[in-house]
Amino acid sequence: MVTHSTLTLAKMSATTLSSPPSSLSAPLQGLGSKLPLRSTFTFNIRRSSFPQLRASANNLPSSLDSGSSTELDAVSSFSAIVPDTVIFDDFQRFPPTAATVSSSLLLGILSLPDTIFKSAVDTALADSDCASIGKSDARLSCFYDKALVNCGADLAKLVPGRVSTEVDSRLAYDTHGIIHKVHDLLKLYNDIEVPAERLLFKIPSTWQGIEAARVLESEGIQTHLTFVYSFAQASAAAQAGASVIQIFVGRIRDWARNHSGDSEIETALKRGEDPGLALVTKAYNYIHKYGHKSKLMAAAVRNKQDLYSLLGVDYIIAPLKVLESLKDSVTTPDEKYAFTRRLSPQSAATYEFSKEELVKWDQRSLTSAMGPCAVELLTAGIDGYSNQANRVEDLFGKIWPPPNV
Repeated sequence: MVTHSTLTLAKMSATTLSSPPSSLSAPLQGLGSKLPLRSTFTFNIRRSSFPQLRASANNLPSSLDSGSSTELDAVSSFSAIVPDTVIFDDFQRFPPTAATVSSSLLLGILSLPDTIFKSAVDTALADSDCASIGKSDARLSCFYDKALVNCGADLAKLVPGRVSTEVDSRLAYDTHGIIHKVHDLLKLYNDIEVPAERLLFKIPSTWQGIEAARVLESEGIQTHLTFVYSFAQASAAAQAGASVIQIFVGRIRDWARNHSGDSEIETALKRGEDPGLALVTKAYNYIHKYGHKSKLMAAAVRNKQDLYSLLGVDYIIAPLKVLESLKDSVTTPDEKYAFTRRLSPQSAATYEFSKEELVKWDQRSLTSAMGPCAVELLTAGIDGYSNQANRVEDLFGKIWPPPNV
């Protein structure tokens, strides 16, 4: 029997990730990822078995044969296609395999009188260890972490894949703070028997965040570096051994349309390339040419042409309108165009990098190499997540203690 719990979450997104093509041998099958600040939408959570959007075949072709019945089947042969801001009513069409727990999720829960995650937050606010902390800021931070983990544990029961937990962006420039926070979150998950292999930790790609990821990965803790807007960030993240590196294609394009003065973007434009797509291509080629373990995720994909241009990258986050169009479009043997893998380890091997691009990054060189696009968008992302965390803690301060405590 399938049970249903319907809720509306303001400014919350839940992302799902299908298993990547098996030939990619990803250690992170079933990653969840989240993009910040999406509009309101309705979820219908179904506690049932989840069919999966899987990429096919051990050997990925350079172009597709005529066997696929829809365009979605076709593109899924090359990359794992990740629905963005999934409406859970569409489980059968776009089945989720993972999720993200974040400050925006907590805000959504707190904005509603009753959701299936309400008990996770109520339990956090009733935690005696947190309540016994005398200092208000520390007590609210404890409640915040408990609520994240309780919601993450609930999500882990609903999806078969991994749950990605947002690491407090207010620590984005504090390497030791990030490491300590991840250790704390991991202990809380362990206390409620959520195994580490089901978890990822999402960290902003500042130099301090990248260094934290390096340490955490050396401890066997999987990290997901986000807010990547430059090749310097992407290659530094790969050198650090980050499990997943997330690049926002559309946001880079949007910045380029309204700004100038970024040499990396201007170089791509002079070659007639979209700067967001060019960054994904360059980062993919770097990772594969030099044997880094990282998997690359292309986010903020705006249309089908973007998706076609990225085929072969490990993960593509696509909006529902694009997925619906792909799902509803039937391919035929005499299709006038072929779906072609644009990114591959073979093409990466022939890609030429300049001497300046092959440096071993440190804080000074990374800071110098990041152009205004990366600096501005990274700062905006961190500020947005930090403001959301502050709002959650402010709301906790207003409603604590709950009536039954």
